[in-house]
Amino acid sequence: MINISKLYGGLASESDRLRYGSHKSRSPSEIRPVVVWNVTRRCNLQCLHCYSDSGNKRFWGELSLEEAKGVVEDLARFEVPAVLLSGGEPLMRKDLFKIVACGRERGLRFTLSTNGTLIGPSMAAKIKEAGFSYVGISLDGIGRTNDLFRGQWGAFDLTLAAFRNLKRLGQKVGLRMTLTRHNIREIEKIFDVIESEGIDRACFYHLVPSGRGRSIVTDIPTAGETREAIGKILAKTKSWMGREMPKEILTVDNHVDGVFVYQTLLKEDPQRAAEVLQLLRQNGGALKSSGVGIGCIDFLGDVHPDQFWMGLKIGNVRERPFSEIWRDEGIEILHQLRRRRDFLEGKCKTCPWLDLCGGGLRVRAENLTGNRWAPDPACYIEWNQTV
Repeated sequence: MINISKLYGGLASESDRLRYGSHKSRSPSEIRPVVVWNVTRRCNLQCLHCYSDSGNKRFWGELSLEEAKGVVEDLARFEVPAVLLSGGEPLMRKDLFKIVACGRERGLRFTLSTNGTLIGPSMAAKIKEAGFSYVGISLDGIGRTNDLFRGQWGAFDLTLAAFRNLKRLGQKVGLRMTLTRHNIREIEKIFDVIESEGIDRACFYHLVPSGRGRSIVTDIPTAGETREAIGKILAKTKSWMGREMPKEILTVDNHVDGVFVYQTLLKEDPQRAAEVLQLLRQNGGALKSSGVGIGCIDFLGDVHPDQFWMGLKIGNVRERPFSEIWRDEGIEILHQLRRRRDFLEGKCKTCPWLDLCGGGLRVRAENLTGNRWAPDPACYIEWNQTV
């Protein structure tokens, strides 16, 4: 994640410790990952970009409650910084709150990733009572745009109601939007929703063509469209800071956004740019992401370097604890990801921004080019400046 509010606006947040804390100076094998846990594959929607290819039916083989509790105990002992519960739609798992209660008793910090359409007043109360530190709700456009993307008419209105139901109870909520060529023109309207609804946080995701999302690769914005969109996000964030309306605005799944912020600040505020340069180097970008600072457990208990790499299994928690799998340097892909400088090819290997970006998302490179070490096709950065 690239924290636009922190880097561009200088706004401190409690999540800064995850991105710029002292643990980032550890060797890759010593860093404890944020774990994305897809607790179910079942979902009431049929989103075009779904990386887990979920649907509204029963999928056999999902971890039982007792198995899930065993995972919770292992993650707590391993001292992971956070667990993001996702799916499918995690709220369709009937014993979800029992899993959360077990983890909370052991000191785990949970966040919830949901489409929001199931969050009426009573569900909102359950979520608040469960103690989630944050609830991220997906909204991928305004009205018809979102509903087409989500595969259900009326999803937009249900999602807005979810924000309101949770905000009414004092639950911290955030909006999650995946940028595509179809919805990128609605960024300003999405910011209007964030402001009018009093939403605390927003994450703008770059499209990763995995799972069902591989069928919409033509929806990946061009380099020019991406630069324009990130420029709008920066401008709106700056505007809010000037109006003393601080919001935590982040971008996800493309670490060159950090380089873009730095290049922008070089023109506007060189002193601030120098400070941001140090923060980006400390964060490490993708060098400390997949297989290092983030990992995934899916609905079957399979472990992956990140949530988009469902086709690459490195173990299963039914056979070995997650902590043991994660520390196994004999697993080839973990060894490579933690030493990715030695394996990157093409322009990434010699790029002057490698220390800040880390070479991009390897699963996107693999899915779009067939070569996991090729340059990330979503890179949009201009090379006419150097560090």
